[in-house]
Amino acid sequence: MRRVRVRPAPGPLAGALGLPGDKSIAHRAVLLGALATGTQRIRGLPQGADVRASLAAVAALGARVEPDADWTLVHGAGRRFGAVGPEVIDCANSGTTMRLLAGMLAGGSRTVVLDGDASLRRRPMERVAAPLRALGARVETTAGRPPIRIHPGTLRGIDWTLPVASAQVKSAILLAGLGAAGETVVREPHPTRDHTERMLVAMGVPVERRDGAVAVRGGTELHAIDLTLPGDPSSAAFFAVAAAIVPGSRVVLRDVCVNPTRDGFVRILRRMGAAIEYRNARDVGGEPCADVCAAAGVLVGTSIDAAEVPAAVDELPVLAIAAACAAGETQVRGASELRVKESDRLEALAQLRVLGVDVTVVPDGLVVRGTGGGPLGSGAVSARGDHRIAMAFAVAALRAPDGIEIDDAGAVDVSFPGFFDRLSVLGAQVEVLA
Repeated sequence: MRRVRVRPAPGPLAGALGLPGDKSIAHRAVLLGALATGTQRIRGLPQGADVRASLAAVAALGARVEPDADWTLVHGAGRRFGAVGPEVIDCANSGTTMRLLAGMLAGGSRTVVLDGDASLRRRPMERVAAPLRALGARVETTAGRPPIRIHPGTLRGIDWTLPVASAQVKSAILLAGLGAAGETVVREPHPTRDHTERMLVAMGVPVERRDGAVAVRGGTELHAIDLTLPGDPSSAAFFAVAAAIVPGSRVVLRDVCVNPTRDGFVRILRRMGAAIEYRNARDVGGEPCADVCAAAGVLVGTSIDAAEVPAAVDELPVLAIAAACAAGETQVRGASELRVKESDRLEALAQLRVLGVDVTVVPDGLVVRGTGGGPLGSGAVSARGDHRIAMAFAVAALRAPDGIEIDDAGAVDVSFPGFFDRLSVLGAQVEVLA
């Protein structure tokens, strides 16, 4: 599937959907399972290309992976992880795989090269290489980008302040710290997703949380666990916005992770006027989880500042669609991280102009002047190899009477292979063109 045309549903969106397991937690379940003793059993593992990259990488580096009915089993290699396998590991399009593996391999016994596809090779890696060097690792990047070459090194704990809030970099430092002498502390300017910390605790690693910081001590062994993954909130956000912008809609998203470091999009949508509530709150695999009920509302513009970005960074593309359908102006600031994702998402979202939306791109964000609830124009846009851009414009098409044509729509398979099928379940008309 390369090109699709999405047209609006004939009426309000209605229904209940299940979602893929959370991608961020899935990566960590696979990668930490490879470092553990015993067998990590994971239920609900999503089938997107990014998670498959982590599975292939740990299998190449000494862990054994096998399916077992509803579970995926990762037989951990423990301290032997990374001691065997090819020199070059292909991380495909997955920045999470590359950055977390860099931390895991920083104190290893042999040289390993982490590489990826053309998109991943454009993404910045000095932000993870610099703290790993401070720990004592020998790390070489390619002009600051992949491939990354990691040589054997003896690690000692550090106290590191992140210049830019990043859960991936935080996690890489913590995982390297497990193999370092003494304590490793990571300080962050704004809270980022804490799935690594939660999972480390569940697997037997003491984690100390302080004001704006998290710390681990080296030498603690990880023990494999059974883990059920909650639904991915980043996937849920597309359908929540879809319900919010189509009059009369009401959609229920089942078993969604509502970790407060991940549900920033809910707080922003509520502020804009969407009706969103949590039901059946419970704990799933050590993470807060609930059914997310989203309904249409009269949306108004808002301001999203740097402190809010980490808890909504992956959802900002679809929040821009909500802004396009709102009354008034929405400003997004402190989001320069969007320029170094699978695409430059700020420039990709400027394609809203094709739909008649007034958009200004600034160095660290966007200014979107919404239609005030009026329809969007139709036209053709490109996903630019980016799964979240493809899904965001598919949601925009629900307010474009003549539909929107999306090139490179197959990019959705990175995180959500069944996305267009679920959109059809809710009533949207999806036509595969090529």
